[in-house]
Amino acid sequence: MAAYTQNPGAPDAPYLTFWQERHLCTLTTLRPDGSPHVVAVGVTYEPEARLARVITLKSSVKVRHVLAAGPDGARVAVCQVDGGRWATLEGRAYVRTEPERVRDAERRYAVRYGRTPTPNPDRVVIEIELTRAMGRG
Repeated sequence: MAAYTQNPGAPDAPYLTFWQERHLCTLTTLRPDGSPHVVAVGVTYEPEARLARVITLKSSVKVRHVLAAGPDGARVAVCQVDGGRWATLEGRAYVRTEPERVRDAERRYAVRYGRTPTPNPDRVVIEIELTRAMGRG
């Protein structure tokens, strides 16, 4: 099967279903020297809003990388793989600290991953405004 590009705001049904399944993902940010920093994360995808979300701690390296990119956001990618199926979402990431945004991200995480995150006052959400979606399914 060939890889294909999706509209991140209107994915086809198989692509959307794959993003609703429980899969560990990776988040790629860039270090100050431009080299990639890749870490395992949980990701939620809201195609209608063209957003992906990653909950994390405000002290994490990934948050530092996103913040270092400045007000225009950081170029990032999230990816998940299952055998020969894979899906990548690309876009600009921003760190959000507003309690309502963090709670919304936690709720979405609980739906996708089947467990509610332990409350943590140091939690933030990395919101990724999507520009591209790719995959093979």
